[in-house]
Amino acid sequence: MIACSVTASGFCVAVGAQAFAIAGAAVALLSTAALAFCLFWTHRSLRAMNNSLKSEAPAGVTVRPYSILKPLENSFNRFIEEKSDQVAQIEKDNSRTALQLQLLAGQKKNIEAIIHSIRDSVIVTDEFDRIVLANAAAEKLFEFKFCAEDPSPVDELIDHDEFVKFLIRSRRGRAGHVRHELTLPHPRQPRTFDAIMSCIKDERGLVSGVVAVLHDITREKEISQMKNDFVSHVSHELKTPLAAINAYAEMLVDGEAQDVETANQFCSIIQTQAQRLNRLIDDILNISRIESGLIKIDKQPLSLAIVLNDAAEMIGSYAAEKNITLNARSPIIHDQTMADKDMITQVIINLLSNAVKYTPSGGRIDAGVEVDEAEGLVRVAVADTGVGIPPEDVEHVFDKFYRVEENKKQAKGTGLGLNLVKQIVEKVHDGSVFVESTPGRGSTFGFTLPLAAKAAQTP
Repeated sequence: MIACSVTASGFCVAVGAQAFAIAGAAVALLSTAALAFCLFWTHRSLRAMNNSLKSEAPAGVTVRPYSILKPLENSFNRFIEEKSDQVAQIEKDNSRTALQLQLLAGQKKNIEAIIHSIRDSVIVTDEFDRIVLANAAAEKLFEFKFCAEDPSPVDELIDHDEFVKFLIRSRRGRAGHVRHELTLPHPRQPRTFDAIMSCIKDERGLVSGVVAVLHDITREKEISQMKNDFVSHVSHELKTPLAAINAYAEMLVDGEAQDVETANQFCSIIQTQAQRLNRLIDDILNISRIESGLIKIDKQPLSLAIVLNDAAEMIGSYAAEKNITLNARSPIIHDQTMADKDMITQVIINLLSNAVKYTPSGGRIDAGVEVDEAEGLVRVAVADTGVGIPPEDVEHVFDKFYRVEENKKQAKGTGLGLNLVKQIVEKVHDGSVFVESTPGRGSTFGFTLPLAAKAAQTP
């Protein structure tokens, strides 16, 4: 009953309010109509009065007409003029704004073109961690397709948790620049990147996004590691002969060589180690000159068969000491190539001496030269019946300072001889080296060079 009363009262109030509003509107309408009628009647009376004055005015007297709407007309004209000026100013501002928008659009295209031309990977995200810009390098690196019309969250497009977390953490931390080293998987080998995250701030100082730039430093890391390894290996190789020279020199100074035979033995050891040290330094310098392109090269027509026969005579006595048969009598054939005689001689001597080192007493070494006229190549091969090389070590035997662990007891060396062979053949003479080996049965080392006729045809 109370609810019904309240509802009825509300309804009555609403109806009354509505009726009151209608009545007010009607009164306002009637008032406006009455005012308009009064203005019209007054205007009509004034016009009639003006006409009467004109007819009764003396000659020479001008009666100006008066209208009640004249002030309104003047006000309206002033209003029109003001609005016209405002419209003109607005049009001028619009033209200036349109020009600025065109300039900004051009700048945006230029910036995007620059970003896409950068070899480093560039990714730009907004305040919601959505990718709003990515260049081709970033798409290739993270294997995704960027769509400017439909920005997607970075964690949906990039499947690398460490990078995504680093990017989001940089935005939340609001740091100007953050640097981090990232390692990303790759089919051949992991790649290392120097990642720089820079926060984008608006005019209020709030972070509106992040720019991520990833620079590939894999090669730089490899070079740095190679330098460290090189210094380490050189230091080790230099210490060994220097330690022996120092030790035997001290014994000579201390008078431990009490007879001539012992003194001669100490001096012989010192001389041998000094020669080893000299060879090591020469090899290092030669490799360095070749790699830097500073070595002097004197290429002339050269018969590899003649060079092989001469080298075999030099190594023959060394092989005879170990009771090793050395067969390197190659017939003189049309095998001329454009080469530096001293360098190629050093290559063949290194291969022959290595074969003697790692071949046990009673073994055999066969060296020869073959010509492949169809390919325009001359091939030199040195085969031995030595200890051989394990399969996992074959691909590394031409590396600097690399020595097969299982064969270190067989012979001493610096691990630079075969690397020097590779540098001379491949970098200086545009040839190639090869190796074939079976553990316990021997190895075949060799190289190929282009024939002189083919080298002359090559531009």
